[in-house]
Amino acid sequence: MHLLQNFKPQAIIFDKDGTLIDFDLMWGSWTLQLADRLQASTGLDLRQALCECYGYDLRRRKILSDGQLTCTPMWRLRELMVEVVAALGVPLTEASCAAANAWHVPDPVTLSQPFTDLRQLFTNIHNRGIQIAIATTDDRDPTRAMLEAFGVEGLVTTMVCADDGIPAKPAPEMVTTICQRLNVDPCNVLVVGDTVADLQMARSAGAGYAIGVLSGVGSLANLTPLADLLIDTIDTLQESFIPKETPQIPRPETDESMPGWNPEPAYS
Repeated sequence: MHLLQNFKPQAIIFDKDGTLIDFDLMWGSWTLQLADRLQASTGLDLRQALCECYGYDLRRRKILSDGQLTCTPMWRLRELMVEVVAALGVPLTEASCAAANAWHVPDPVTLSQPFTDLRQLFTNIHNRGIQIAIATTDDRDPTRAMLEAFGVEGLVTTMVCADDGIPAKPAPEMVTTICQRLNVDPCNVLVVGDTVADLQMARSAGAGYAIGVLSGVGSLANLTPLADLLIDTIDTLQESFIPKETPQIPRPETDESMPGWNPEPAYS
């Protein structure tokens, strides 16, 4: 794949869940853990109700593309949990207490399974002089913990997260805020994401190039109209950023004592 032959980005903005790491593993596992804890706190069988509210297909163990988990900030997911309990007839005060006892954030390290060697990919991108940023609807602390766990935090110039107070996807502000920080024009930026909201954000911000990845909740049908390019996973991007070896010109067999001889070889 030679997607950068005609487009030379100054920065690449990556979504996190479903793009860099396995969405279903992270958020599906967390939803089930949350349901079990909430059930223990209330004594009610509400696993199905919470999964339906969050948009997690319990039978297929799959996050739905139009569900709340795809682009809802954590504070709202917590509110929805209270609403699920209250809808079963529990008084709101008791529902809030039960939710507080059950609530926990997903482990950003043990539940993170990357789709490629992120350190290799980010290093190669960085060595091309291209800045790297993250735009995610997850909160800042778990996002930072994930980047640190994979040893790439020093390669990411900036990130915008759900708890930063910036309008969430599909609004353009995550991209435009990053571009302002990096001092680049959105038309010189490449956005990579797995959801319709990611690509809508890219389009509304005027991003120069939008790549949809099919490793998350998006489908071929709903990403195709918005993407300049569709790939299975970001592992496909590795080949686009592999450094090309500089051809070596053999040193001529010349007497180095000759006047004007420069012992340093010339390279093309």
